[in-house]
Amino acid sequence: MDNGGRIKAVIFDWAGTVVDYGCFAPMHAFLNAFEQEGVPITNREAREPMGMLKRDHIQTILKMDRVKKAWTERHGKEPGIQDVDRLYAGFESTLMESLKQYTDPIPGALEAVEKLRAAGLIIGSTTGYTKGMMEVIVPEARRKGYSPDYMVASDEVRAGRPYPYMIFQNMNELGVFPPESVVKVGDTVSDIHEGKNAGVWTIGIIMGSSELGLTQAEVQDMDEDELKARKDEVRHTFEKAGADYIIDSISQLPGEIATLERNRLARGL
Repeated sequence: MDNGGRIKAVIFDWAGTVVDYGCFAPMHAFLNAFEQEGVPITNREAREPMGMLKRDHIQTILKMDRVKKAWTERHGKEPGIQDVDRLYAGFESTLMESLKQYTDPIPGALEAVEKLRAAGLIIGSTTGYTKGMMEVIVPEARRKGYSPDYMVASDEVRAGRPYPYMIFQNMNELGVFPPESVVKVGDTVSDIHEGKNAGVWTIGIIMGSSELGLTQAEVQDMDEDELKARKDEVRHTFEKAGADYIIDSISQLPGEIATLERNRLARGL
């Protein structure tokens, strides 16, 4: 189906993409949950599955070779479903206490969304958070200026990322078709895989992302060459995941979508 090359909707991730610079809300909760079990994990291990349904996230960490070995040495057996339940309960308790503190819009996000809406685009959203978690985040984000046209949480569909069901739910509720008229924007490999599996365009954002994993202060204080190296590493990660486009900042998103539309028109898509 031809729609003249136009993009109709942009579906955003939440933490690390539009709010919560660096995606730090879940980090403390993951680290704390494993620390309480006597099996400390690294920041890298905690971040690698970021964007997934949080229970799936914990299971993925437990399957990592180093973590699985450390868990077995500490507890005398490989991690099982009861361990996942216990870790998730600890994670959720810690996270729910701190979520409100991590709802500030990422610099440039509100302006980018405003420009997209002014251009006639619909704003959807998906997340690795559950509905209960989003009930904390959504009102705070709205109060601070961000409110997408539709939002679905990872536990409101058959399966969360990397499965495409949250994107399909957005398309259904927003009345958007075909998939080629939709762009998924996110800050993790899970976001990119979600978009690719849904058959939509994908754009990865580097600054403020979980993949970069830096606070705004760390970005400002970091040596220019070191920051460039870190950003290049994230770019490579997104490229490997299959991202169609990769941008430095969310401020560049409206221009990148305009470029995507021009490219589609030029190819007669």
